[in-house]
Amino acid sequence: MGNYTTVSIFLLWGFSSFPDLQNFLFMVIFFSHVTIIAANLSIMVAINFSHNLHTPMYYFLCGLSLSETCTSMVVLPRMLVDLLSESKTISLSECATQMFFFLGLAANNCFIMAAMSYDRYIAIHNPLQYSILMTQKICFQFMMASCMIGFLVSLCIILTVFSLSFCDSNIIQHFFCDISPVVSLACDYTSHHKMAIFGFSAFVLVGSFTLIMISYVFIVSVVMKMPSVKGRYKAFSTCSSHLTVVSIHYGFACFVYLRPKNRDSFGEDMLMSVTYTVLTPLLNPIVYSLRNKEMQVALRKVLDSVTRFFPQLTNKRVQNICKNY
Repeated sequence: MGNYTTVSIFLLWGFSSFPDLQNFLFMVIFFSHVTIIAANLSIMVAINFSHNLHTPMYYFLCGLSLSETCTSMVVLPRMLVDLLSESKTISLSECATQMFFFLGLAANNCFIMAAMSYDRYIAIHNPLQYSILMTQKICFQFMMASCMIGFLVSLCIILTVFSLSFCDSNIIQHFFCDISPVVSLACDYTSHHKMAIFGFSAFVLVGSFTLIMISYVFIVSVVMKMPSVKGRYKAFSTCSSHLTVVSIHYGFACFVYLRPKNRDSFGEDMLMSVTYTVLTPLLNPIVYSLRNKEMQVALRKVLDSVTRFFPQLTNKRVQNICKNY
């Protein structure tokens, strides 16, 4: 290895090329972030407080909503700070930490969606034994396994990426520490590193997607054997929300992480990453609330409780103030 100057501080260039749009982007990202938190939190609260939603499908949905919310929390707050900041710097350890949690949570999302597809297969194939085969304990074990595998793969990628020497430049052409913009700054990045990172990424994306497709192949084979058209429609309708989320999630993720990379593609990747980190976490509450009547009823109850709570809180404060006087 030659005489390299080791880089310990990076500059997240992000949207610095568009200084006139900084305030506008801040407002858009800020309201998107607040909406993501509010929408996914509403889903989790609705599931926890509605006993009729205490089923495996909604347990997985609750876990996915939590994971998606955490994924956006890893990226968007830092992005908002950088939009208003002049320095936009991030240390090597902070960069590694952000990448670790982002990749771990993103992989966790993939494996939870794979578990959800298996859940749909069990519900359609063995409806009478469904409550025995998919208990709350089994759902929790699936989600814990998804989390452990996701963060284990993320750790392997982090060890590969940050074992490199960064000496070419310290400017990351992105708004957060993602794999490709970071490794492009390394001076000893070889084809072996590239293949290792691609292998880990493919394991998560292709592996979990294959599991989803296997489940749906079995689902289709079971549904096609059903005698009534109404039964087939009902069976497929229970899978439509999940399929919609899977299609968009994997479409964006595969475009960013599995296609060949070069420096000219960072702009496209950054645009797709904005969509991936902002739009995808909004999909769960939107898709599942629009397509699911049970969830609509539960969300209405949550909204009614919230609208009743604040007036009551205000009245209590007013009464306390009046008593003091």
